[in-house]
Amino acid sequence: MDLKIFGKYDVNGIEVHDLGLSKYINLNSYMNLHTGGRFSNYSAGKKNVNTVERLINKLMRTEKWTGKKYGAYRILRDAFEIIEEKTKQNPLQLLINAIENAAPREEVTRLKYGGIAVPKAVDVAPSRRVDEALRNIAIGSTDASYKNKKSIEACLADEIILASKNDQNSHAVAKKEEVERIAASAR
Repeated sequence: MDLKIFGKYDVNGIEVHDLGLSKYINLNSYMNLHTGGRFSNYSAGKKNVNTVERLINKLMRTEKWTGKKYGAYRILRDAFEIIEEKTKQNPLQLLINAIENAAPREEVTRLKYGGIAVPKAVDVAPSRRVDEALRNIAIGSTDASYKNKKSIEACLADEIILASKNDQNSHAVAKKEEVERIAASAR
């Protein structure tokens, strides 16, 4: 028996084009997208958590959605239905493409040399790249739905579609470009 995400979307045939991220994007199907911190007892346990569940967890970051996992689950399920209606493609593939396009490759850290803080460009670890991409997709959709007639489901669907096309109108892609531009100036 092959389980599907939300009972609809098959994970077979999903391609991860960025080989650096392929180890950290997990699409294992579970009956329930709620691991409850099962993998938090050891380092790098996040890579064992389904990527869709991680996006659900990132959607619960704002004060309106804190702790409301079923609400975030419903939002993502409805957003996937909107994506499927608009693009006629598997929303999981579009989500993976969005993560690949929104994941920054380098960022800036601060090094101290004798009491002086100097910005230095560093490469980003693949696990952090996935975290940043998921966070920026979630933040972009919640910001877009704030004081707007569009529902958060429609805003999340639009954010995923735009990020999968590597469009600059996507919050996540714009944030990635900004971080990489700042890192390029700090080399």
